[in-house]
Amino acid sequence: MRKARLVLATRNPGKIEEITHLLEDLPVQVFTWKDFPDWPPVEEVGDTFEENARHKAESLARWADLPALADDSGLEVEALGGAPGVVSAHYAGKHGDDAGNVARLLRELEGVPREGRGARFVCVLVLAGPRGERLLVRETCEGRIAEEPRGEGGFGYDPVFVPNGEVRTMAELSLEEKNALSHRGKALRRLRALLEKGEPEWLYGGPG
Repeated sequence: MRKARLVLATRNPGKIEEITHLLEDLPVQVFTWKDFPDWPPVEEVGDTFEENARHKAESLARWADLPALADDSGLEVEALGGAPGVVSAHYAGKHGDDAGNVARLLRELEGVPREGRGARFVCVLVLAGPRGERLLVRETCEGRIAEEPRGEGGFGYDPVFVPNGEVRTMAELSLEEKNALSHRGKALRRLRALLEKGEPEWLYGGPG
């Protein structure tokens, strides 16, 4: 099988670690923003996870002239009508302010009992080619929001998200345990299964 090349459309070190870990040992050479001195800014302008992931992947694929893999993911909380949703990364106002985002979420859920704290993580992966090719994968992880942060691992809302069937938060799990349960882990395993079969063909230089 011909070795494929793709670039990850993110600067988030946690996402880069998770994605490269789940794609290792495949005939795929993975590039990141560190391989490009003039890495372009890509804004999240969509109203859905699908729109954002597609925009990021397609924009970077055209710019780099390489297949690009983007994810858009976030947290949907039932008691908040699905918020924070697509604004999960800047819920508190500043992009990537994990502590601020978690603090705002806990404030808004103050007084909500355990049975009302249902939530899900959503991940949409889009693999896009520089000539308009596209593959989309969507997965979720169901759980609930804890009353306070616990754990030192992970990133984002991991310290307050308890997956169904667990008593620990995502941040208290090892990377292997988290990947077995998480929305991104599920989506990447589906993508990996396709890559192991040589799909999509266009990634390996086959028909587009």
